[in-house]
Amino acid sequence: MNTADATDAGDATDAERHVLIVDGANVVGSVPDGWWRDRRGAAVRLRDLLAGRGGDEEIVLVVEGAARGVESVPGVRVDSAPGSGDDRIVELAATYAERGCVVVTADRELRARVRAYGVECVGPRAVRPVG
Repeated sequence: MNTADATDAGDATDAERHVLIVDGANVVGSVPDGWWRDRRGAAVRLRDLLAGRGGDEEIVLVVEGAARGVESVPGVRVDSAPGSGDDRIVELAATYAERGCVVVTADRELRARVRAYGVECVGPRAVRPVG
């Protein structure tokens, strides 16, 4: 990540922007829309939904398993976890905690792990409204 480049948010650099880390598997799984038949496709749809959010935050979508390899797009960096998605999210939360970081997940254990770094958590509905 190049922190010297200006972003779409005006003069803010990546190092100054808040980070939104999205637990892809958890958010995709929060809506029973058949995602289990095409996990990669579900991750792509979530990525595209996130890209349409706008705003001045840096968005990191963490994917794992069958969703690995989904490409990043403008506005959303996709991070393919080499192992556990939860472990990767904790690593990212620790890295970005001082910048202001929010993790999107409903996973209670993961929430406890990232809160240990002072990171805020919100549920999947914050980025993927139901209905």
